Amino acid sequence: MKLAFIGTGKIIQDALHAVTPIWNLQKTAVFARPHSRAKAEALAKEHGIPEIYTDYTELLEKTSADTVYIGLVNSAHYPYAKEALLHGKNVILEKPLTGYYHQAEELFALAKEKGLFLLEAITIMHGEFFYEMKKNVSKLGPVRMILGNYSQYSSRYDAYLQGEVPHAFDPAYYGGALFDINIYNVYYCVGLFGLPRAVDYFPNFGPNRIDTSGTLVLSYDGFTASLTGAKDADSPCFVSVQGEKGYMHLNGKPNTATVLTTVYADPSQGEAKRDAAGAMVRQVRTEKFEEASFFHRMTPEFEHFARIIDEKDYPEAERLSKVSLEVMKVLEEGRLKAALWE
Repeated sequence: MKLAFIGTGKIIQDALHAVTPIWNLQKTAVFARPHSRAKAEALAKEHGIPEIYTDYTELLEKTSADTVYIGLVNSAHYPYAKEALLHGKNVILEKPLTGYYHQAEELFALAKEKGLFLLEAITIMHGEFFYEMKKNVSKLGPVRMILGNYSQYSSRYDAYLQGEVPHAFDPAYYGGALFDINIYNVYYCVGLFGLPRAVDYFPNFGPNRIDTSGTLVLSYDGFTASLTGAKDADSPCFVSVQGEKGYMHLNGKPNTATVLTTVYADPSQGEAKRDAAGAMVRQVRTEKFEEASFFHRMTPEFEHFARIIDEKDYPEAERLSKVSLEVMKVLEEGRLKAALWE
């Protein structure tokens, strides 16, 4: 895969570092708007990138890259991805795909029509924790509750309180807690259990009606998922899946989790007993899982992308796109319920 990096912000800088050990990925080009050309030149020099562009259309017409990685503000995702696809380039698009479901649907249809790949950069779908959880769900019996919390005090929140409106808190750029960080909780839930039958969102609004925090409630047949994301407060972060026979607990921020603990009833370990509160305490089996170490949290996803594109693995891309669209559908329903940006 020959990759062009679109942007010069922190996520692009992280990605440039993350892809360093990937043997079948070439850092081919970097794009910046004219006023950020110096940043692009510095990144190109640091990472040995031969092509520098400040005109996006020129890049798409002249670059030797076959794929663009778009790490721009959320509101730029749709137009930049669409133009790249129209120019015959594969697209890796940072999460969230777009601000609107119909835009995501259009982009996937366009990619399919042209025989190209559109892949969403969402780290948890390419890590071991998600697949370990998928494997362990059956041990829990009928699922009854999912709880998720990704809360971190934003580095931009103090400025926001002083009257500044950074992109992360601007409805015009599709900012806010739901699309920025609660999306990770949504991915775990929808990736494991598919689309819910109902979605509700209960946000806390800032002065410009952006959701600085909120809880998304997904209703399934037989259980409910309560997913909290906050940029205005801190909390221990986790994802927990509770079933009649046990539970799974993913400790830490969903995109940088540290350990998955699965606990489930095992009658072979002995008989259940009542505790002082009258509850049945079952004998259980406890399993702990930690991911293998890797170069950077973004490295596994780019390894996966490079393999998909180089091997033209359309079935795998289709599997990932199905989840991306389902997540976009949930985000859109939550956004509409809370009357976020229109």
